[in-house]
Amino acid sequence: MDLLSARVNNLPVSATLAMAAKARDLKTKGVDVIGLSLGEPDFNTPEFIKDAAIQAVQDNWNSYSPVDGYADLKTAICNKFKRDNNLDYGASQIVVSTGAKQSIANVCMVLLDPEDEVLLPAPYWVSYSAIATLAEAKPIIIPSSIETDFKITPEQLEEAITPRTKLVMFNSPNNPSGTIYTEEEYRSLGKVLEKFPHVFILSDEIYEHINYGTPHFSIASIPELYDRTITVNGVAKAFAMTGWRIGYIGAPEWLSKACNKMQGQITSGANCIAQRATIAAIDASVNSIQYMVDEFAKRREIIIELLSEISGIQVNQPQGAFYVFPDISSYFGKTLAGKKIENASDFALYLLEKAHVATVTGDAFGNADCIRISYAASEKNIRTAIARIAKALQ
Repeated sequence: MDLLSARVNNLPVSATLAMAAKARDLKTKGVDVIGLSLGEPDFNTPEFIKDAAIQAVQDNWNSYSPVDGYADLKTAICNKFKRDNNLDYGASQIVVSTGAKQSIANVCMVLLDPEDEVLLPAPYWVSYSAIATLAEAKPIIIPSSIETDFKITPEQLEEAITPRTKLVMFNSPNNPSGTIYTEEEYRSLGKVLEKFPHVFILSDEIYEHINYGTPHFSIASIPELYDRTITVNGVAKAFAMTGWRIGYIGAPEWLSKACNKMQGQITSGANCIAQRATIAAIDASVNSIQYMVDEFAKRREIIIELLSEISGIQVNQPQGAFYVFPDISSYFGKTLAGKKIENASDFALYLLEKAHVATVTGDAFGNADCIRISYAASEKNIRTAIARIAKALQ
């Protein structure tokens, strides 16, 4: 007898965390595994942010925080939205959560009903489909490929919309592909969405500042879509604060109030010390983290050059985030070192077992032809890992 709920039984395990667990298991057995599977900067949190956290401890910030975040943090977020995104949000439209993942889960839980459809332009972050499923909605994948720079077209979007469509999730810069939708491209997609007032937009902008030249554009800055758009952001990626677990939304007030209500019954307010540190991060000039972006840009050039030298791997030039998403489908049907490669999952597992390099299958991101490789790792580890991959694929 299965005592677990259908809800959890239908929920997939996070592919990124599963691969990380397999890599850790090999490491405990003495295998020298290079992990390029997790989306986590290898930098330390900047000193000025740590100083703010230390000061908060010394100032005795230790009580329960308001469910939707401290008032001065919400003010800082409003100022950030105006400064960086030309978005006017009031404090009542902001909800601070335990990471952007909870922000997204809150939105889905308060907006979606059973049988609602959620459009996922692929590739998409692994948890989008799982969270939609948890909310009893139906994920609908809109495919793209490396030939289209992993972008969907307005025609594809319009064709996918039905009377049951409730939400579309965009992520730019994109995890896993690093693709950035330009302002012109978002405005073209926006023209389609203007025709369908029953469709809401979730814009995940967590990688906003890890950008190599294409200007960032927030879809909520299109006036006709502002009242239907939920802008999600956080400090994990750009400020190397993954473990601090702070994300936030800017949204229509009626929706932010619903997210506040939902969060109040699940986690209540986010960590008090992390919130105080986040004020320092958000108030700071974007230039304060440019050294990390510059280093990621350097690593991007290195990994693209090295991967391009491997026969059978097709790679494009991502414009943001810290991932490459190479197409490895030319290996499907082939046998490598006695192992038959049928799909991207087989390929990623082969690289882990043979090259001792952890990557993530593209199946988890809605694209079965690719794997995700993170270059949020040292140049030495990147060079060693790609050399191992090249050798394993000979």
